[in-house]
Amino acid sequence: MSVRSVRSAEDTRSALISELELHLSTTTNKQGRPFQRRTINAYKYAAVQLGHWLTSSPQINAAGVAVASFTEVDTATLNRYFRWYYETHDVPKSQDGKGGYTGGTNTTQRNLRALFLYLSEEYDTADPHLDHKLQRYATPPMGKPKTLSEEFVNETLAVTAWGPQPGRKDFHAVRDHAILRVLTEGLRSDELLNLRVQDLDLRHATLVVVPIKMDRNSVDGRVIPLQPKTVKALTRYLRVRALHRRADDEWLWLGTRNRSRLLYAGLHRMTKRRAEEAGYDPAAVSPHSFCHTWADDLKAKGVSGEHIMAIRGWKSPAMLRRYGADMASQRALDAVHSIGDRY
Repeated sequence: MSVRSVRSAEDTRSALISELELHLSTTTNKQGRPFQRRTINAYKYAAVQLGHWLTSSPQINAAGVAVASFTEVDTATLNRYFRWYYETHDVPKSQDGKGGYTGGTNTTQRNLRALFLYLSEEYDTADPHLDHKLQRYATPPMGKPKTLSEEFVNETLAVTAWGPQPGRKDFHAVRDHAILRVLTEGLRSDELLNLRVQDLDLRHATLVVVPIKMDRNSVDGRVIPLQPKTVKALTRYLRVRALHRRADDEWLWLGTRNRSRLLYAGLHRMTKRRAEEAGYDPAAVSPHSFCHTWADDLKAKGVSGEHIMAIRGWKSPAMLRRYGADMASQRALDAVHSIGDRY
């Protein structure tokens, strides 16, 4: 295949990805709500990955046609791609001694459905995902979520805590401390990042989050009770936020050096950086780690499963069991020990 034909094929695929992005940006999902930007990016990324594979491994489909455009990808081609993806991404981690699985062929399969559904609607091509001959890959087994120790949470909070140390009262430290405090309230990353200033009701020690799958115009939100220290951290943050160049923005969390709203990559880096400053392995923590810890904390303190589900927005008790699995044995021991002598 010549350089010119490779470039032409890549340009064709890039054009279709741009079409897909525009389509997703102007339509709604199955719930009748706009697609979130992270969802659109995930669908685009899956298509880009497939495009890279087609460039590095030129394919001939079942009709004997060289696959240049996504419209020429058939079931047999996708089966080869998913097998390659599985063998290069879904390797058991036990090979490096860590257990579990990596990758996500199942996720890639699901994310590519948007591309081929769009192509079938706009270009009258057959959707390979509807073909019973497409090989399906199961979701990798889920391990028990890991909770953070009380020492970890306290020491990570301590590196940004308000105090006389240099830098502890500047925007960067005050913002990060408030974010970490809000993470201890059980919010998901998207819920935290999508908070607006108006979502806070510090006088009543609460804030409101809109479920991830819902758009910001929804009136159906969850009320989150806040710890007194979280209220104090947010109060201080609002005070230093008022001096930010973008203080009039609706989004609660603003970037450092007068940049606009904080995004997931920034939140992820901040969480790991603060953990490292506290002397911990940054690979052992992510923003979502605090969600699991929150559920375990409340169960250990005797908060009912019904109340935890209501605050978290869970519809099924299966999520409650999963999030509380890591420390279930320890809670059971503590509960029995608390009884003392029974005879």
